[in-house]
Amino acid sequence: MNILAIECTHAHLSVAVMNAGVVTEVQRPDWKKAAETLVPLIEQVMTESGLKRQDLQAIAVSSGPGSFTSLRIGMSVAKGVAYGLGLPLIPVPTMPAMAASLPETAGKVMAVVPSRKGEYYYAIHTQENLASGLWHDEIERGSAADVVDLASKSAGIVVVGRGLDEIIPLLAGSGAVYREADFFTARSLFPHAQRLFADADAAELQGVTPDYRQMFTPNAGKG
Repeated sequence: MNILAIECTHAHLSVAVMNAGVVTEVQRPDWKKAAETLVPLIEQVMTESGLKRQDLQAIAVSSGPGSFTSLRIGMSVAKGVAYGLGLPLIPVPTMPAMAASLPETAGKVMAVVPSRKGEYYYAIHTQENLASGLWHDEIERGSAADVVDLASKSAGIVVVGRGLDEIIPLLAGSGAVYREADFFTARSLFPHAQRLFADADAAELQGVTPDYRQMFTPNAGKG
């Protein structure tokens, strides 16, 4: 498939195009500027990929949870492109996709994404669960201590996330291994988008919404 993918849930912003199996990707470190940079990045990656807009078959977007503001922007842009071109929009759940993109094999993987200041979303996935594509939707939200407490109860677990400066020191002695999730970008969405597209129907794809997991509160810390 020829797919345009967007990942801007937190910490980084990336856009990728799969053109007959060949991936072109552009990344930016400041996801908080998604409103100004996302559309130009899409134009850039389309130009560099050599793929014409009319040759796209679907749009994939990392659907959350994550930053409320960035999710809203990413989903709005993805919907605008999809509807403008008459293409299906494929939401890829962020946390299992992040866990599944871990380069090495691990018995259990805990994906962690910042929520509000001092709070995190976190979920544990087994290797079997990730490989099967039968992803669960059991996501918890709590403090850094809550994350570390759960991680310490699963021997050999790998914790993946971006910039978890509060959590990393607390993992020392817990038995958990931390991996910075710089491997999780828009290109990570492609295999899951193809699978989810094959299993979806048109009505489901028309009703795609971000997985906010919380209501927006002004001045509540991280957006």
